[in-house]
Amino acid sequence: MDMSNIFSPISAELNTVESQLTHNLDSYVEILNHASHHLVNAGGKRLRPGFTLLAGKLYRDCLDEIIPVAVALELIHLASLVHDDVIDNSDTRRGTETVKCGWGNRISIYTGNFILARALALVAQYERCDIVDVIADASMKICEGEFIQMQSCYNVNLGLKNYLRRIERKTALLISVSCQLGAMLCCAPGIETNALQKYGYYLGMAFQVTDDILDFIADEKVLGKPTGSDIKQGVITLPALYALKHAPDRQELADLLSSPELCNTYADRIIDIILDSDGIDYAYFASRYFAQKAKNQLRYFPEREVKKAFLDTADFILERDF
Repeated sequence: MDMSNIFSPISAELNTVESQLTHNLDSYVEILNHASHHLVNAGGKRLRPGFTLLAGKLYRDCLDEIIPVAVALELIHLASLVHDDVIDNSDTRRGTETVKCGWGNRISIYTGNFILARALALVAQYERCDIVDVIADASMKICEGEFIQMQSCYNVNLGLKNYLRRIERKTALLISVSCQLGAMLCCAPGIETNALQKYGYYLGMAFQVTDDILDFIADEKVLGKPTGSDIKQGVITLPALYALKHAPDRQELADLLSSPELCNTYADRIIDIILDSDGIDYAYFASRYFAQKAKNQLRYFPEREVKKAFLDTADFILERDF
């Protein structure tokens, strides 16, 4: 199973989104043009525009009206990645060098700002305050989530509630909004719009938990970035939280995770403690829980190809290795 098969009901529309992404990043400033196009050309799952289009496909066949907001949501996501790579000092993403690595911090920040401005211009075309409100609220919460994560680094005393708030704002909110806006633009009934919004939320939670698992166990070539990146940056995710409570060597783990120097020097030892603690199994349990919660939201919709795509995506999230 892969996303291209799952998204087959909207394959033509996704191709249009891809070309529109490129078109919307054209700039007469050569270095900005190169940096922004480099990011798009690196690829990606295009989950956010995919969900927006799938939600729209539940209600209509022609999705021309939905494509601009689908493009905008992916641009917002891309802008956040550029800024994240500066903050995290990341050199690779999706198996290729980051904008930060290729052009430096200053160009990266301006590139992220440029991409975000392009997204806002697309959203403004709708002249709908409700659409703007949803995107603005999500964008503010995403920024707040980055601050929460930054303040949480190397803090072994924070628990599950802090982690869930972080991943909600880091990942789940924008996926939730993607599903919600596809329904809103089709004037879907409120109960169905709400169900799609919740589907996206729970799926986003499952996606990020799985992402945090892969940071420990994935093949670096498949993942497209070094494993153990979170540990080296002091980001304490669900497998580590479990190990801090239950691992035989939990005191040693707490001491190592509390120190930026030790997180870098003894990253392999930290990973070994976590892998030996059943923290990965616990995180998989949580990911399956959220994926099932997402599936449950689809009970309002009739059995058809588009609904199957939503269900298959939840399964893909659990099985993916990148």
